[in-house]
Amino acid sequence: MAIDLGTVNTLVHVRGRGIVLNEPSVVALETESGFQRVRAIGADAKLMLGKTPDNIRTVRPLRDGVIADIDTAEQMIKYFIDKAHGGKSRLPRHPEIVLSVPSGATMVERRAIRQAADKAGASKVHLIEEPMAAAIGAGLPVRDPIGAMVVDIGGGTTEVAVLSLEGLAYSTSVRVGGDKLDEAIVAHIRRKHNLMVGESTAERIKMAIGGAQLPYDGGDGEIMHVKGRDLVRGMPSEIEVSQREIVEALSETVGQIVHAVRTALEHTEPELAADLCDQGIVMTGGGSLLRNIDAELSQATGLPVVIAEDPLLSVAYGAGVALENRDYAGVLIAN
Repeated sequence: MAIDLGTVNTLVHVRGRGIVLNEPSVVALETESGFQRVRAIGADAKLMLGKTPDNIRTVRPLRDGVIADIDTAEQMIKYFIDKAHGGKSRLPRHPEIVLSVPSGATMVERRAIRQAADKAGASKVHLIEEPMAAAIGAGLPVRDPIGAMVVDIGGGTTEVAVLSLEGLAYSTSVRVGGDKLDEAIVAHIRRKHNLMVGESTAERIKMAIGGAQLPYDGGDGEIMHVKGRDLVRGMPSEIEVSQREIVEALSETVGQIVHAVRTALEHTEPELAADLCDQGIVMTGGGSLLRNIDAELSQATGLPVVIAEDPLLSVAYGAGVALENRDYAGVLIAN
């Protein structure tokens, strides 16, 4: 079993069945008579975000791609393992698991991920660095003596790596991703319109009219109606936001991702850089679906940029291939 344990979503790949689960990495905890229990996990818990009473709180066990709450993460992983197998069973399940980790994760952070998987019932735990898994999932020639570059924009981190011969010739992990894009939208609407919106609303705005480049016609682009709480009157209110202002609000965060890619290219060996002129850059992760981000990256680097066929599934699929295919055993980080 391969698990892409993401800040925003968790995906599970099972041998012979492919991707069987894709749910939000959210847990709802309920406090009753001084005791805390899990109320909901995954999609059911996400529906509660921002709408819970005092005795229920929704948490994300992962922050910036690594575990921030190990006990909650353990319960979430166990729940996803059971669900991937079709529900709870009387017989204990001890699957061999490969988990993706950011390339910049510290030894302490990697140990926390291993510990959570061990406690969730894994018989054996392997780790694989996210850019390597993304590259395998996107079909890049990671085992050949050819330079390949992948940019994986997740919810908590952006992974940038140049790969060759089953290794990372250069990699960097910046803690900027989909969450930071959402935060930029929330901050902009609060500052410009005196309106407070939640993270779910910000995500909908990003997906509907967000982008990395201004409208080509020089106008305001698409208009979207947004509802939230007026900070002046304290009442529910509705406003209009334009595509132009959302793109401008996202520009600083997009600029950080572009800067990380340019830095990686500056540190790439000449022979590998020559390969990238032909191979170009492959983008994966949910952030790669931001409108025109591939064009923005291509303009900034002068290289061809393509988005993987299934960018949201690339890491989970690649981790699954690495676990199933012994030819890729060299990319796994064993116990």
